[in-house]
Amino acid sequence: MQETNRNIDEMTLIDNWQQVSQQINQACDHAERKADSVILLAVSKTKPAAMVTTLAQQGQRHFGENYLQEAIEKIETLKSQSEGEGIVWHYIGRIQRNKTRDIAEYFDWVQTVERDIIAKRLNDQRPDELPPLNILIQLNIDNEDSKSGCLPAQLPALITAIKGYERLQLRGLMIIPAKAGTDALACTKQLFEEIKANHPELSHWDTLSMGMSGDMAEAIENGSTMVRVGTAIFGQRA
Repeated sequence: MQETNRNIDEMTLIDNWQQVSQQINQACDHAERKADSVILLAVSKTKPAAMVTTLAQQGQRHFGENYLQEAIEKIETLKSQSEGEGIVWHYIGRIQRNKTRDIAEYFDWVQTVERDIIAKRLNDQRPDELPPLNILIQLNIDNEDSKSGCLPAQLPALITAIKGYERLQLRGLMIIPAKAGTDALACTKQLFEEIKANHPELSHWDTLSMGMSGDMAEAIENGSTMVRVGTAIFGQRA
C-alpha cells in the first residue's frame, strides 16, 4: 500500500470497471449465458481502501485480497463506512498455517484451500457468530510444479474431509491455468460437473472461479462463474 504514485484517478478507475463489466456481459452473450451467471471479483491487492470504496459506490460487491495484513487494514477501514456493509471479501493468496485464524475471522470466502490441515484450521477457527466460511478448492489442473493447488487425484479425499466441517461451506473449484490453450478450462469444467453429479449432498456446489484479464472470455465460454480481474480495473501494480 506504499505506491500512491501508481494509483489511477477515480474517473479512470470507474471507467476501467465499467469496461471490464461490459466485456463480461459480451462474453456471456457470446456463450449464450445470462450476464448475472458470472461474478466479477475485483482483485484489489496493493491498492488503497479508497479505491475499494469508489467501486463499492458503483455497485461492485466482491473484492479479492492476497496479502493478509494489508487486507485486514482495508476491511477494518471499510467497516466504518456505509459502503463496506455490502462488500464480500475473498482471500485468494497462499495460506500459511499461522494465518488461518485471521483469515477465518475476516473473510467471507477462501479460494485457495489445497490441503485438509488448512481446511480443518479454518473450520476450527471460524467464529461461531459468523456464517459458515465459503470454500473453494484450488486445483492444480496442469500439474505445474511452480503452482499451488490440489492435484485432481487428491480431490476426492479433500472433498470428503471438507464435507465433514460444519463451519465450512464447500462451493467449488478455483484454478490458475497454464497460459497456452483452453484445455485446462474445459477439463476443469468437466471435473466440476462430475463432482456435482457424484455428490448431490453438496447443495451449494455452484462456483467455478477461473479466468483473469487475459483469458476472461475463454473462461466464461468454458463455464466459469467467477472471474478475477485486478490490473485491468485498478491499473498497474508496483
